[in-house]
Amino acid sequence: MSKTIQAIRGMNDCLPSETHIWQKVESILRRVASNYGFSEIRMPIVESTALFKRSVGEVTDIVEKEMYTFEDRNGDSLSLRPEGTASCVRAGNQHGLLYNQEQRLWYMGPMFRHERPQKGRYRQFHQFGIEAFGFAGADIDAEIIMLSARLWRELGIDDVVTLELNSLGSSEERASYSKALVDYLTLHQAKLDEDSQRRMHTNPLRVLDSKNPEVQAILVDAPKLSDFLGEESKAHFAELCQRLDAVGINYVLNERLVRGLDYYNRTVFEWVTDSLGAQGTICAGGRYDGLVEQLGGKATPGIGFALGIERLVLMVTSLEKLNDIRPQVEVYLAMLGDDVDIQANLLAEQWRDKVPEIRIQCHCGGGNFKKQMKRADKSGAQVAIILGEDEIANQTATIKYLRERKEQQSMALADVPTFLAQLI
Repeated sequence: MSKTIQAIRGMNDCLPSETHIWQKVESILRRVASNYGFSEIRMPIVESTALFKRSVGEVTDIVEKEMYTFEDRNGDSLSLRPEGTASCVRAGNQHGLLYNQEQRLWYMGPMFRHERPQKGRYRQFHQFGIEAFGFAGADIDAEIIMLSARLWRELGIDDVVTLELNSLGSSEERASYSKALVDYLTLHQAKLDEDSQRRMHTNPLRVLDSKNPEVQAILVDAPKLSDFLGEESKAHFAELCQRLDAVGINYVLNERLVRGLDYYNRTVFEWVTDSLGAQGTICAGGRYDGLVEQLGGKATPGIGFALGIERLVLMVTSLEKLNDIRPQVEVYLAMLGDDVDIQANLLAEQWRDKVPEIRIQCHCGGGNFKKQMKRADKSGAQVAIILGEDEIANQTATIKYLRERKEQQSMALADVPTFLAQLI
């Protein structure tokens, strides 16, 4: 017998027992984005490798270690997208959506990074992203953070997440700070771990993000980014904080919050939680005012965030949130007797026409009453509608409650659509 083929490590199946939770989470993401006036954009999974080298940065972990990159038959270097912002900007530039325009966009779909799989983090993972273009002020920064805060309330996890906030300033201010930081780290280079020593010369701000306690101890006396910000950057950040204060969104100022990608400037933020064990980020974003021009477009300010759907599903499941999720089906239609199934299927089609939201699973494969009731219970349906020869002859249906302690009842077929509408 041939060997059973398994899924690729870090690329997981989503089984029917899980998809209803995914669908609920995704529906909340779509609805909230729409409520704020954002429109969906869909980008291809495969892009030119150059897109990510120019946007994410050639010396980032994503480009150096994690991208799935290959040559196609024409010899072009292509990559499975590791994140969505660069693809969204590329699409906006290509189709003339950005220059001198205001766009509010969202997307959702799979991303790919070849990193070590761990709880809630996989090699194929799914992201939901928000991107806004053409807005230079702190008002859109605040609105996007408000949107993310509403997502947590809708998902029932707002009490276990914390907003961390920082400003990276302009690219010039960030460059000045990077030089001062490198000068400081050089004095302590012997005490830095190998990863921090490498980052110090390629992407020095990432050293601030080190999880090594010894490195963090060295950083206590390091220069502070806030001391390098100009008046415009300070005013922008102060206005953002003022707007968040006004709507009651709490936040923690974290001067070591830098984000891992090269294109960020000014506002950066993360929502973190410890409900999944060690503190982890479930949503992150910020401003990238230079990225559109960097990717060949005309200068256009931008800001956005992305969140991992796997981590959200894991959170709402482990915290037992979203308990009001509808079952897979509301009704299981059982059929007893010769030729009843033909009449039963006709009735089921008529009921679906009259109550489009109802979900009815018709029994297939024959079997006695006991077998059909076992399948009805396994389906998760609220009720079983039983149609036998007597019911068809009398134009009635028998209603058997599967989740409530109620007596079964007989009902005229003409009244069934009204009954079904009450189940939704």
